[in-house]
Amino acid sequence: MKLIIHTDGGARGNPGPAAVGVVIEVCQCVSVSVCQEKKRKEVVSFGRRIGETTNNVAEYTAVAEALKSIKDKVLSIKENTEKLEIEFYLDSTLVVNQLNGLFKVKDGRLRELLMGVRQLEQEVGGVIRYQYVPREQNTRADFLVNQALDQ
Repeated sequence: MKLIIHTDGGARGNPGPAAVGVVIEVCQCVSVSVCQEKKRKEVVSFGRRIGETTNNVAEYTAVAEALKSIKDKVLSIKENTEKLEIEFYLDSTLVVNQLNGLFKVKDGRLRELLMGVRQLEQEVGGVIRYQYVPREQNTRADFLVNQALDQ
């Protein structure tokens, strides 16, 4: 099973009211990295307020919420013999580089969130990759964040 995940987190005021947006798609292609949009099927999407926090905490929380959704909702439709391949797309260079081990995580709260993400990665299994995309290529997740904040 191949999954394409777009996540976003945002805070108005930084810190301020914050929300996450998550879009999970199943890819019907040989490789996630070259999966065309017409071969994708959205299986989960949501936006949710997460209280008062920073943009970076919201970005990490979005990744964790996506992994929880995969564990709780998506893995039930996966065949036992299928290999799991997950490609995350985020518009935060800091969080992508920290998740990929290129940047150190100095902030204690972010370090806690990173450890939580690592635990969820173990529970979900499979090959998981994190890629940076510009905001213009993350519009649906961004929309879900703003929709949640506007409610």
